[in-house]
Amino acid sequence: MLRGRTNGCTLERILPLRHLCTNRADVNLSQVIFFTNRMSGTPKEEVVAKFLDASSRGNEAEVTSLLSAVPSLLEQTDSRGWTALMLAARSGHTAVVQTLLRHGCDRSRVNSSGQTASDVAKFWGHQHVSVLLGEEDGDGVGLENYFGAEPLDRLSAKRTDAAWLEDRKKHPGSVFLLFSDLSPMLHHDQQHLCRLGYEAIKDLLEKPDSLLVFLGVEKRRSSTTGSERALEELPAWFAISSGEDGAALLARCLHGERKCSFASSPHRDLLNLSDEDAGVLAPARALLAWHRRYAFCSTCGSATVSEEGGHKRRCCKQQCPSNRGVHNTCYPRTDPVVIMLVVHPGGNQCLLGRKSVFPAGMFSCLAGFVEPGETLEAAARREVCEESGVRVGAVRYVSCQPWPMPSQLMIGCHCVAVTTDISVDRSEIEEARWFPRQEVMEALLGGESRQSGLILPPKQTIAHQLLRHWISKAANL
Repeated sequence: MLRGRTNGCTLERILPLRHLCTNRADVNLSQVIFFTNRMSGTPKEEVVAKFLDASSRGNEAEVTSLLSAVPSLLEQTDSRGWTALMLAARSGHTAVVQTLLRHGCDRSRVNSSGQTASDVAKFWGHQHVSVLLGEEDGDGVGLENYFGAEPLDRLSAKRTDAAWLEDRKKHPGSVFLLFSDLSPMLHHDQQHLCRLGYEAIKDLLEKPDSLLVFLGVEKRRSSTTGSERALEELPAWFAISSGEDGAALLARCLHGERKCSFASSPHRDLLNLSDEDAGVLAPARALLAWHRRYAFCSTCGSATVSEEGGHKRRCCKQQCPSNRGVHNTCYPRTDPVVIMLVVHPGGNQCLLGRKSVFPAGMFSCLAGFVEPGETLEAAARREVCEESGVRVGAVRYVSCQPWPMPSQLMIGCHCVAVTTDISVDRSEIEEARWFPRQEVMEALLGGESRQSGLILPPKQTIAHQLLRHWISKAANL
């Protein structure tokens, strides 16, 4: 075999490209050199086309050879903005997807219609590719929405074991999240929860106005534990709420070692956390909010006390009916809320509304609480009609999101409208409008629509994800 270097590329690396230079089986050295010179800088259109075609056909060997010679091919796109990863995902070519990922391709890129490679794979039912792209876990279950991650094993069976909980509190590796008026202590960058040890908060546990909630142990550690005993000995996570002044808590707990602060605006600050921190925060804040509202028994009005690691409150009056049997007054409550993206009968527009408290230009999906004895479908139809006057037919569940402000479960649906005339109930919302798909796409990709100035809710909200889900079903898939 010929050996040497030509324009910084070994002949062994460029020989597999001979079919791009000549139709002959042998390789003419001058043709190879000419071709290699042409490859410096931006790849030529015919090379990009061959690379994308190889990805679409699932030719892993050809994709590898092309990338070895011309690494800049990795993020090249066709006229619709489709990358090689999207094309491979479209046809479920696992080997090609793996190769492209190993070379470091950007899986978050979107095409001209706003779909990622994962959106494409999911649309065409290639679950194995979705797993590779990190959008689904090994059981085929999609990743949770923000606040929905479950990094902790809740170990509910241990909530009644007071001795075990007491031992875990004093474990040197246990983690305590400190709250003041339902605001968690955050690092100065406002993007991470401040993790404290037992020594920092042990005297708070003795104060009557402090409340402790057991959250669980880390799943990543518990899943690799070899025995039940070892699992029980893992450090635990707790949330602790104190009635002390926030400034005093910062001073007494940190001793100037770290710069931390309490979240000042929950709807803003708590959306900046990592997915894992948000997943821990959701049950912690919701439980603490419930405790604050249920200090007294809703059945007889007597005082209540926390039990079962903070997951139950018991009425102090022994004769109270709530102490006999199972009552929802004793356990934390979650309020179900339906949130709907209403799609026009023509399929190319969606209905969005805005409240007066929204920032200028912002519109979102319609939403409302589920009433007692009501199905999710009935609640979705009722809320849309009450707020906008639009009637909907088919209602399809998409996904859900815990929303710990204070404790809702947002149940996301897509609805198909059967009428299009809008009549807004201004006691509910300020305005409602039909928005074309292109306008929504611009707002999703660029943060604001150039056409109308439309601004959508942030990506951490289920409303944003419902809109993304709708856009991902564009015709060019």
